[in-house]
Amino acid sequence: MPDRDASPAASVLVVDDEPNILDLLSAALRMSGFDVHTAASGLEALAAAAQRPPDIVVLDVMLPDLDGYAVARRLRESGNQVPVLFLTSRDAVEDRIAGLTAGGDDYVSKPFSLEEVVLRLRAILRRTQGEESDGRVLRYADLELDVDAHTAHRAGEEIWLSATEFSLLRYLVVNAEKVVSKQQIIDRVWSADSGRDSRVVETFISQLRRKVDARNPPLIHTIRGVGYTVRLGGARS
Repeated sequence: MPDRDASPAASVLVVDDEPNILDLLSAALRMSGFDVHTAASGLEALAAAAQRPPDIVVLDVMLPDLDGYAVARRLRESGNQVPVLFLTSRDAVEDRIAGLTAGGDDYVSKPFSLEEVVLRLRAILRRTQGEESDGRVLRYADLELDVDAHTAHRAGEEIWLSATEFSLLRYLVVNAEKVVSKQQIIDRVWSADSGRDSRVVETFISQLRRKVDARNPPLIHTIRGVGYTVRLGGARS
């Protein structure tokens, strides 16, 4: 397991209804320096998050009362923007999109390695807590990103984005009219040590389009065989 020094102060709420997985994950995360709390159901998770807000949630999708997607949606509806890492045995594109739509920041497919979960958690925390803010407001066309507030607006209308979606959109806007590859996106948004494959980029780009380009001329474009870009006009594949 990684050493204990990387995330000494981060609190994690681990939610899973399988006692063996819950115990194993909790022990591994404590050994890696996290402050761990647990819940065995969706309702218990919501109560625990309200009573003692965590820095991040590890959330199983299949739970006995509310599924993980419903838990994430309720957290978001209550104004809680805590990052969420989903644990799922379902890895189809539609399942990944469902998790992102519910407010997830990343996912780990079962069966998983404990090292992978730790890497994913640390990568998310770097994106949500470790990134220095330069106080700028980034603008392109009618799209505006407030870096300090982590808010996005298109044509004056607020767009709700998860922490990872915001990081990805910020990277695209900073590089507006340039084409960035999937690997460049993974290295910048997820970090090179995350082991994340290119499918997660496709999923997040798809989700960003649903939110950013839903009722406006498209800004997010695919350059087939090369990567992605933010620009006005032009065909999008």
